[in-house]
Amino acid sequence: MRNYELTVIFEANEETTAKGLELVEKELATGQVEITKHDDMGVRNLAYPIKKQDKGHYHYFEIAAEPASINAFSNAFRLMQPVYKFLFVLKDN
Repeated sequence: MRNYELTVIFEANEETTAKGLELVEKELATGQVEITKHDDMGVRNLAYPIKKQDKGHYHYFEIAAEPASINAFSNAFRLMQPVYKFLFVLKDN
């Protein structure tokens, strides 16, 4: 397993953010990923509008996952309606 940083941007609405966060955590759990850190970074201004919105709710995760599973997560996150953007970064050890 390798360590990754995952940043996910959700819609700024509280209900939609909670739903999206639940979907992301459920997807990570089905992939047998260990979440070592989760940080709610709050609502922030976006650098450019996404889906005609100027703000997004940021969540940061540190996870331990198999490298092959990252592509599957990326495909699943693209289909999730509440997720605006996401980014996986391999963490230096």
